[in-house]
Amino acid sequence: MLTLIFFFKTLIDLYIMILLLHAWMEWICCDLHNAFSQFIIKITKPVVKTIDYITSKNKFRNFFSLFAAFFLAVIKLPLLTLFEIHCLILNPIYLFVGILELLKETGKLIFWMMITRSLFNWISRRKKHPMDIVLYQLSEPFVYPIRRVLPVINGIDFSSLIVLFILYILNNIFANLFPGIWNRL
Repeated sequence: MLTLIFFFKTLIDLYIMILLLHAWMEWICCDLHNAFSQFIIKITKPVVKTIDYITSKNKFRNFFSLFAAFFLAVIKLPLLTLFEIHCLILNPIYLFVGILELLKETGKLIFWMMITRSLFNWISRRKKHPMDIVLYQLSEPFVYPIRRVLPVINGIDFSSLIVLFILYILNNIFANLFPGIWNRL
């Protein structure tokens, strides 16, 4: 049963991250014509199109994937509770837990984006991979302010490491503020 719960939680977490990535890519006007962007758009298309069909408000199209991610974040904990103790508990506190879940998943997304960007920088120096271009566009708003203060030293860019350190500190702060909920998410 624990394996099923872990699998279910991991699937929800991954899809929340993909929905957040889709919203983020649209928000920063990322290149949506390369293969990686098209993959993200195709995975999120059924959910985003369903919400678009229900609401029929095209001016809020950028927020559909963010709304879907929030909805999944809100229902994640009640569904996990249903699997664990076979009882569905609905409580308004789950809206706050959904916001915390989105913050945690956003931090995880930034973490994995920074790690992947660093790996691509080490591996592919000469030719640019389509995913490398998108990762650069998505992570540059976090890296650029740090790079202005701490420039590249002897060809080594520490800005991604500083971003990871800040994420680590924020994760510990939220774990101390919400000890029962944060670790369960």
